[in-house]
Amino acid sequence: MKRAGRLMERVWDRDNLREAFARAARGKRARRDAAAFAARLDENLADLARDLADGTYSVGPYHQFTIFDPKERVITAPCFRDRVLHHAVTLVCEPVFERFLIGDTFACRKGKGRLAAVERAQRFARRAPWFLKLDIRKYFNSIRHDILLAMLGRTFKDRRLLDLFGRIIASHEVAPGLGLPIGSLTSQHFANFYLGRLDRFVKEGLRAGGYVRYMDDFVVWGEDRSGLAIVRDRIGEYLTGELSLDLKPEPYINRTACGMDFLGCRIYPTHVLLNRRSRVRFARKVRWLEREHAAGRLDEAALQHRAAALVAFARAGPTTSWRWRHRVLQSLAADGHGPEPGDPGR
Repeated sequence: MKRAGRLMERVWDRDNLREAFARAARGKRARRDAAAFAARLDENLADLARDLADGTYSVGPYHQFTIFDPKERVITAPCFRDRVLHHAVTLVCEPVFERFLIGDTFACRKGKGRLAAVERAQRFARRAPWFLKLDIRKYFNSIRHDILLAMLGRTFKDRRLLDLFGRIIASHEVAPGLGLPIGSLTSQHFANFYLGRLDRFVKEGLRAGGYVRYMDDFVVWGEDRSGLAIVRDRIGEYLTGELSLDLKPEPYINRTACGMDFLGCRIYPTHVLLNRRSRVRFARKVRWLEREHAAGRLDEAALQHRAAALVAFARAGPTTSWRWRHRVLQSLAADGHGPEPGDPGR
């Protein structure tokens, strides 16, 4: 693939920075850091453009916090100025990353996403009798900076942009030269890009008939268990040798007819359900919405917005979970908010 150049001027372009600010502030304008940046917007964007143009941009401090849903995870969030920068870089560089990725990887991509990945996985489940499900051990914390920077250097030729990539990547490490922060927009794109070589190895080197990847969760389909066991070993060798990554110790091989847990769903050749963990999370969040609204900490508009987000998550494919979803939402309906639009139970 021809290397992309002359991109940095587009990153600090005034219109690009304004769009980057709008995206970084979306849903966060009431926060103190976003409001302070917006209060002197023109001046702050001009300062940002100047720092990028003269190569003096300094990555700000990160804010760390821990989440526990669906599992314990340390989030390392950038300051607001860096968030604007990350959006500015992504707006310009995303099309270049797109050219590097194959069609069957679904994270951080326009027109893709979780639902598309689930639908693609079910399509392969209808074609092949066996599947191999794999996951990478501590993926974000295991990404090597030198390998990532070398890959970026083979994709981009704008030296100022590569220097900026280097500063962003070096701003966080869990060990010398290792790790990307979970919670950063650029980290998501870098991490997805890092496994692009694996995608091509599986599709072109191993000639896998069915393959879907969503960030570091991926599935390969095949005709028999023994063939997929060989694929598992080859993938493990490739990840260790080429990308310095390790698979989790218990890869899963089973028949597609038995169903497969993937991206919060239980996927069968004939239908898709929310898996047990997703159902528990869904019900727990509905109960939390009830308590917050009853206590006056959540107004009607916020309740509707969050309920709609929950429903969107629950719509994972074929609507075979609608009876369960409708039943859980009845408590909200009893308060006058009504079941979700389009539910068969309306």
